[in-house]
Amino acid sequence: MTDAIHSYEPKNGHGLPHDPFNAIVGPRPIGWISSKGATGQVNLAPYSFFNGFNYIPPIIGFSSNGYKDTLRNIEETQAFVWNLVTFPLADQMNQTCAPVPPDVNEFELAGLTPIASTLIDVPRVKESPVTFECKCTQIHQLLKSSGEKIQTWMVFGEVVAVHIDKSLLKDGIYNTSNAQHIVRGGGPGDYFTIGADQLFQMFRPKA
Repeated sequence: MTDAIHSYEPKNGHGLPHDPFNAIVGPRPIGWISSKGATGQVNLAPYSFFNGFNYIPPIIGFSSNGYKDTLRNIEETQAFVWNLVTFPLADQMNQTCAPVPPDVNEFELAGLTPIASTLIDVPRVKESPVTFECKCTQIHQLLKSSGEKIQTWMVFGEVVAVHIDKSLLKDGIYNTSNAQHIVRGGGPGDYFTIGADQLFQMFRPKA
């Protein structure tokens, strides 16, 4: 193995000041998930292991590292909302990372406004310019290669309603750069924005 390559087996540790895995698999979109438990308690929390997994019907998913309030709520009510995190909302999103008790309302903690969804009984973040109402389709506890269960759960949901601020639609096409998405990097506090400077176009080959 060449000295120019840092190699390691994750089970033995990475030998670096910070685990590089999150930085390499990134930047990652943030799943800012609002949920509601059976008793009516609302929760809002960000998940950086998040993405889209199917086009038609649209299905998104996120993983919960540990059995957290969001996961429990979704198990109880089978619904959740994804709220887009944009640069103006970065601080509020970060506030919802706080390890607070289940009875704390993160909407109130971060000074955000809950508004009713149209098809599910879970509030959306009014300040977010894009929201997806989702009905849970699957929850899977993840396994190691040995088959041993780990304390991480993958949650999938079908997007049943989409809400987009019309200012982000240009000639009917969603303008990603204007939305000021923020995405999670790999360092202890690294985030990135998406803007017009990062845009390039490349079309698929025709048959």
